[in-house]
Amino acid sequence: MLTVIIGVYSLYILLKIYLSVMQIGYINVEKRRTPVLMPQGRYFVAGNYAVAKERLAILESFVEYLLFLWWVFAGFAWLQGLVGVDGSVGESVLFLLGFFAINWLATLPLDLYGRFKIDQSFGFNKMTPIMWLVDTLKSIALFLLLGGTLFAALAWIVGNVHDWWLWGFLLLFAVAVAANLIYPTIIAPIFNKFTPLPEGELRRKIEEMMHEAGLRSDGIFVMDASRRDSRLNAYFGGLGRSKRVVLFDTLLEKLSDQELLAVLGHELGHYKHGDIWKNLAMMGGFLFVAFYLFGHLPDALFAEMGVVPTPGVKIALILLLLPVLSFVYTPLMSMLSRHNEYEADRYGSKVGGRQHLISALLKLVSENKSFPKSDPIYSRFYHTHPPILERLEALGFDPGRVDMDAELPKEGIFEFLDKNSKSEE
Repeated sequence: MLTVIIGVYSLYILLKIYLSVMQIGYINVEKRRTPVLMPQGRYFVAGNYAVAKERLAILESFVEYLLFLWWVFAGFAWLQGLVGVDGSVGESVLFLLGFFAINWLATLPLDLYGRFKIDQSFGFNKMTPIMWLVDTLKSIALFLLLGGTLFAALAWIVGNVHDWWLWGFLLLFAVAVAANLIYPTIIAPIFNKFTPLPEGELRRKIEEMMHEAGLRSDGIFVMDASRRDSRLNAYFGGLGRSKRVVLFDTLLEKLSDQELLAVLGHELGHYKHGDIWKNLAMMGGFLFVAFYLFGHLPDALFAEMGVVPTPGVKIALILLLLPVLSFVYTPLMSMLSRHNEYEADRYGSKVGGRQHLISALLKLVSENKSFPKSDPIYSRFYHTHPPILERLEALGFDPGRVDMDAELPKEGIFEFLDKNSKSEE
């Protein structure tokens, strides 16, 4: 059984690396061709950024594979020897905390390289080492408190309940729903400052759009995202009364009010179409399948690894194998997500104005250095958003007619595009 699992995991890693290599090769060719949606210099830089991130992903895949092999051949047995095999809830919590701590420490250098080398060299990272350390300590404290509590409950279920895989799934799904409830109002403010959007015309128009969509929220807030990163974003977070509109301060700086309303119209489209509930349902289906499959692994497998099948080991093995099932599940999730994005674009163009949504998308792809092209197979597999060129074409915009050889202005972008239109062939 262990040989089969190693074979499946090896195939999963090989496919991940293959997709990354295909993407790198595709972008390295495309970044030297005629640019689209951004000036030549920025287009080339965006391609380099995408390639750098993908190379890091390949290295992460190698580390992930080495960790997997270490855990199944020696790690589980070694860690179990340290914490004991009495099968108690306390022992299981210690085992799981050790499992996460080792994985975190092993991947920490890559995380730091991605943030302080790659993101910083391309002008995204604004976080200082001190800020990173403070955030990390906060994350560890939250993980010990919330994660430890969850591990204890899950370990008790595994050790004491018949058909524990079903009740374990129900517990994790309930926690996922609860996380959506508390994240905007309790978790997120631990790391960022959220300031209510000042009264004025912009706030009034946002409230009108929310009312038209039937959305009641906890408020409209501006997040100090620029302290950590320069990228632009906005989102609706939470469920029930905890729902709130969050605007990155970087977005307010770069987009006009009309463009901002169009972006929020897109996000309102997700709410209007119930996409958050669809996503929760998809995640619930994934967790159900995962717990059913991995909850029926034979005890002989644990014997092959030289460990006693205590609740902590069973849960850790499920967590170790989850990425394989997630990889299989990803294309379906991506396909449904891309469909939802098209629907949200249609709603956003309706309530916020088609031209304003187009101009906002053009600025987002340029400011975020998002390379606008992708290997088709990679895109269909991973991308939760349709390729930006396809989104713009669906909105009736022809990127090929525009020569963007300058920075996009905050106001009057379509007048700018008209002046910089390529002549008809």
